[in-house]
Amino acid sequence: MSEVRASDAEREAVVEQLKQASVDGRLTLVELTERTEAAYTAATQAQLALLTQDLPAAGTRAPLSQAGGAPVRKRRWYVAIMGDTKRRGKWRIESELGACAVMGDVVLDLREAEVRGNTVDIVATAVMGDVKIIVPDGVDVDLEGIAIMGDKKTNVVEAPPGMDVPVVRVKAYAIMGDVRIIGDSKAEPIKRALSGWREHWRELMGGDGHSGSWQSGGWRQGDGHYGIGRRYSDD
Repeated sequence: MSEVRASDAEREAVVEQLKQASVDGRLTLVELTERTEAAYTAATQAQLALLTQDLPAAGTRAPLSQAGGAPVRKRRWYVAIMGDTKRRGKWRIESELGACAVMGDVVLDLREAEVRGNTVDIVATAVMGDVKIIVPDGVDVDLEGIAIMGDKKTNVVEAPPGMDVPVVRVKAYAIMGDVRIIGDSKAEPIKRALSGWREHWRELMGGDGHSGSWQSGGWRQGDGHYGIGRRYSDD
């Protein structure tokens, strides 16, 4: 493999290619987040190449949909009234989301969702109920809104500053209820097959992936560089 050092411009080019792959429906939100973080921490051109080896070459666009199709809804709602509504697994986010829990619970798990942009917008309302939004650790979370005799809070490990990672924006209205955004490390793990690029990446970064310790914002290698990895540490 090439040991030529990667430039900042090459890293940004790979990030743009990953974002386009997400728009085309080739990557889920958790895959986009992981690979974006890995692109920013890649030291060589070979490491960057691993992140896009299963994606079309840069500049290749998916065929545009035919005009005159069904219009995209402005907001897709998930509502629970004295009950539960959950959305998990593989699904597609093409518009703004709405979650409304009235004496009930709404769970939106975004980790395996296919997103059509770098930002996911959600309006969350909890009236004597609970709205829980699960996101990959490493995304940026922008939470705003009001809480009256309730709570709105975020518990997510965000990426280090300066990374163009996906953004989840939530407008929360909690009235005697809770709106919570939690990261992958605080939720039940999702089952995913180990992809080829991740296997090669782990080999490149230390063989078994146990050559460093998890820090807030990434996997710290022995040389001080950040990279992807699971959340544990070696003493």
